[in-house]
Amino acid sequence: MAKKLQMDWLLFSVTAALAIFGVVMVYSASAMISLRETRGETGFFYFYKQLIFVAVGFLLMWVGAKTDYHIFQKKLVVYVLLIITIMLLAVVYAFSPVNGARRWIRFSGFSFQPSELSKLALSIFLAWYFTEKSPERIKDVLSCLPVVAILLGLVLFEPDFGTTLILTGIFIVVYFSAGAKITHLLLFALPLIVALMAFLWFSPLRMQRVMSFLEPCSEENSQGIGYQVCQSLYAIGSGGVFGEGFAKSQQKLFYLPYPYSDFIFAVIGEELGLIGTMTIVIAFAIFLWCGTRAAVGAPDRFGMLLGIGIVTGILIQALFNLSVVLSLLPAKGVTLPFLSYGGSSMVVTLFSVGILLNLSKHVGIHSIQYVNEKPFSVRRKRLRN
Repeated sequence: MAKKLQMDWLLFSVTAALAIFGVVMVYSASAMISLRETRGETGFFYFYKQLIFVAVGFLLMWVGAKTDYHIFQKKLVVYVLLIITIMLLAVVYAFSPVNGARRWIRFSGFSFQPSELSKLALSIFLAWYFTEKSPERIKDVLSCLPVVAILLGLVLFEPDFGTTLILTGIFIVVYFSAGAKITHLLLFALPLIVALMAFLWFSPLRMQRVMSFLEPCSEENSQGIGYQVCQSLYAIGSGGVFGEGFAKSQQKLFYLPYPYSDFIFAVIGEELGLIGTMTIVIAFAIFLWCGTRAAVGAPDRFGMLLGIGIVTGILIQALFNLSVVLSLLPAKGVTLPFLSYGGSSMVVTLFSVGILLNLSKHVGIHSIQYVNEKPFSVRRKRLRN
């Protein structure tokens, strides 16, 4: 047996740096809004809450790093997590909508967004399923689609189109990584994508966003459906190469909607310029490299697929957010992982990274061939013999 490797400290470092930097930028982006909402009492309202979210997230990341990832391969754990996630996604419909969407469970001043948990739940389920079943058999793939459809449907009708696309991306990438035939992948992926596009087509608001995406700062759109993206472009453009300086953003002063959440990258661009934004992009590139290395170097098929699912969910979400801020995609309510304000996203994402860190400890322990014919339990017995 090869010598057990230590946790990937580069992965931990880049994650911790992004989360801590996010706390600082949340303060910068939210201070004036906090003063307005608290009637001048404090400018640290969102800062303190984000600090708590990050502290809890780091604690859960430590728990995830210390817990053997094989616990998530147990059938009971997989189904309990799925049932809890589906129940929470169903419960949100009992609460009154916020900005036209039912995405949160609210209780005594606290809120939780179950769609964030659905990304991790789907990654764990698909990793377990395609370890036990062959992705090359149509019958086996069809058996897992009802679970995928339930998760996507509950999230889609909240409505949360952005998270639905992320879940779709996780399914396609994990299915492909499991060894799906290209013809089978197209057979399942294309109808799913067509269905999502049909949902987009028959939603007047989303179609308006698509049309305004073509000219977000036109006279007609700049004060209407394209207002958010237009203000975001103003912020990014005014930052130049070196930025206006920390806490000196003008767009965050009640021009740019949700500057501490969905559009925090625009505030970074205005205050820290091209240097700041490129640093963030490079940090996510390092995260992609480290996460992919942990997944590909996993000692078993389940670990490989689980790591790929987690990395895919985080990176697709980051890509969507950056693309919206830069007007490369139509506007969607998707936060920037590690940086945007929000407890649900921060806690679940950091716990997911903890699982990746535990996975990185096992890289190089065994070198086995990933085969579809036998489940992991059978292959493990072969290794022992």
